[in-house]
This record gives sequence, C-alpha cells and structure tokens, in this order.
Amino acid sequence: MRKFYFCARDIRDYLRGVMNTTELDNTPNFEPNFPALTDAPAIQNFLFDVMKIYTYREAGCNSPIVGETGIEGLRLDFNFGLRLDVPEGSFHVRIGDDSGQIFFDRDISDVRLISVEKYFICWKVEVSLDGAKIFEHTLNLNGQKVLLTFDKRCGLGDTLAFLPSIAEFKRKNNCDVEIFLPEYLRELAANLYPEIPQANEINFDGYATYFYKMYGGDFPFCSTDYRKEPLARMANYIVGIETLPAKPIFRPTAQRFCPEPYICIGIQASTPRKGWLYPDGWRIVVNYLKSLGYRVFCIDKEKVQREENYSVIMPDNAEDFTGNFSIMERANMLYHAEFFIGLSSGLSWLADAVNCPVVMICGFSQNWFEFYTPYRVANRLVCNGCFNNVNVVFTHKPCPYHNGTARELECQKKIYPRQVINAIERLILDKNLTPPILRNLT
Repeated sequence: MRKFYFCARDIRDYLRGVMNTTELDNTPNFEPNFPALTDAPAIQNFLFDVMKIYTYREAGCNSPIVGETGIEGLRLDFNFGLRLDVPEGSFHVRIGDDSGQIFFDRDISDVRLISVEKYFICWKVEVSLDGAKIFEHTLNLNGQKVLLTFDKRCGLGDTLAFLPSIAEFKRKNNCDVEIFLPEYLRELAANLYPEIPQANEINFDGYATYFYKMYGGDFPFCSTDYRKEPLARMANYIVGIETLPAKPIFRPTAQRFCPEPYICIGIQASTPRKGWLYPDGWRIVVNYLKSLGYRVFCIDKEKVQREENYSVIMPDNAEDFTGNFSIMERANMLYHAEFFIGLSSGLSWLADAVNCPVVMICGFSQNWFEFYTPYRVANRLVCNGCFNNVNVVFTHKPCPYHNGTARELECQKKIYPRQVINAIERLILDKNLTPPILRNLT
C-alpha cells in the first residue's frame, strides 16, 4: 500500500522558500490539492520531508492504523495527523472539517492517506464505494484514549508553558488522556498533575496523538507561527482549546536547605544572545542584594556559557550552586527562595511554575510573549522585540537588525542595572518582604 501525503493548508505555504511560489500562484486553476502538483514524486517527497520535525515520523507513517470502521481494509485514526487506510477498489474519499472546508476530494485506491498537519483539526471523513457513501466520521475525542506528547527537543520553558493545557484539554473533551514527557520532567509533571497518567512510550495505539513542539515558520506543528502569540497560547492551537488554563499547584518535596533568606539568579538561557549583556550588570545587582543581607545563589547548570563572540559567566560574588541538579531539586530551591532574577529562560518558567516571584531581564522579545510578571525589565527606548517579528531571520546572525555594528544586541546590552534594581525594590514592596538587614535591626 503506497502512502499519499495531503495538506489541510494550501500547499504553497509549505513550498514557500523552497520553490518559486510566484510561479505557483500564477498557475491556472491552482488548488491546494491540484493533482498534477500533489501527485508529483518531488512534492510527495517534500511533504514527507516537512514532517521531519517529528521524532517519530517513521513510526507515525508506518505503524498500524488501529481504528476500525466496520469495512474490511478501511481503517482510520488520528495518531499522526489523520491516517486513513483505503483498500483496493473504486473508492472516493472526501476529507474536510466540521466547518465545511474541504481539503481532499478524489478517487483513490490501495493508499494510506496521511495529513501533513498534526495539530488539532476537527476532521470530517467521508468514503464512498462505487458512488455510494459507505462511511462517515467526524473527529470526536469524547471517551477516547488520547496521548499528548512533549518532544525531548522542546525546551524547559516551552514545555512548562504548555503543561497547563493538559487538564483543560481533558476537561473540555472528556477523554482518557496520557502524557509522554522527557525523563527529566516526569517527576515534576507528576507533582503538578498527579491525576494525569504518564506513558512510557509512544505506540500510536489510541484514538489520537498530539505533539507539543516549537518550530518557526510555515510548518505543520501548529496553525500559526509561534512568535505571533504568547507562548502559553501555542498549546491552545496545538490541541484545540480556547481558554488559558490556570497554573497548577506545586507541592514542595523538600524543606528549605538553609535558614537564611536567599535569592536565586539564573544568568543563562538557550543562547548567550538572550543573556543580560550589560557590562558587569550581574555583579552590580548581586552586590545590591548582598547589601540587603540576602544570600544569592546562581543556579545555572554551567558557570560559563559561550557562543560566537559572546560569553556569559557566573558573577564571582554570587554563591555557586551551578551543576547538574534534578528538576525537582531546582523546583524546591526556587519554591523556598524570596524571589528569582533571570532571563527569558527555562529557569524563569520553572520559578513561575512553583509560584516564586520572577524578575525577568529581557528586551529581545515583546512583553506579552512569556508568562506575565509585573517585574519584567526591558529598555524599550532602544531597538527591541525583534524575536516576535516573523519576517526576521535569526539564523547565523547574533542580531538580525544591527549585526556587526555598534548597536548589535543593544536590546540586551542597554538594560541598565538601575532598571533591574528598581524592579527588585518594587517586588520587595509588593510582596511585603523584609530584607534581612532590616530584620536584624528590629
């Protein structure tokens, strides 16, 4: 049985950048599923290649389809997008969604149909044989076994942004949900969502599988570019929910490890370009915190991070708690901290997940992209926010607008220590904290 890949979106959205789309746009009577185009081996190979962002592409395309239709050889499930096995015969297949859109409509025989899109679409499938309709099904998750998977290449912050959608997805669809996570996150997820079982493997044996991923551009992991929306909302598009769910409740599993009040800092992110690059900024802020009597712990994995011409180095006036700690050790440490100072990074998302107040130093993205904190620090009087411009290409350039000039990465270089200290002072007042130096005076 051969495989045939089709799109719910106009195929030109995926071809853009690899083919002359102007020429395609001018093709007479061009339609998203224009047979002469979509049947071409080069196009089928291209659509298969588009799905390479999925770790389980081979298994998703080749594993048995488990959904019975009551018709011999005709099988349907939604475990790697829509998958439909059509046996040999005079079959006609029509695939759309519950709004009435039609994505695929043609005679077909002895074929496995696989949609390029893997995110939630309320698929509607009609199958006819010799001109008579013999099968119809609209996706309905109610009571079904559904697997939500988190790719190991998805960052800590991305995963923590998506996790709250699980409970809302289960509530909305009244389905039997399991989640599959990288090993290092499983204990934390069990703490946050003890009622959600975790799968040990992905075997495509349920009704549907959805894949939480991050990828820019016109790719099939989501219906919109993730830079256009708050990161937490991307889960809504992937699994088809409308509301932003509440954060779960973290239950600490360890007592605070030191009696003194302390602050945690995280000076690293996925790249040094996301770091706070003001010269000696971290040292100035750590000195300020220590002047208030706080202990200051740096909890990054490494002391030094280098990439291209940029280095981020732990300030030597902070206490060194870098190292390969488990996610729960970090979570407990943050839970007992007075607050956390960091970047647009996984540690900031972790601090927020355990309800540790966060001072976030970040100018390269817009204020709405990460989770909300009233203690966001950015300099909006310089070039900033380019990360959320979908027309910007970041590949191979530290700075898309001012690379190689004196203004390179000014969004991260021109955040001044006084701005950070102002945010810290507001946080201390808002949270009614008493710095240790004042406690000692009373």
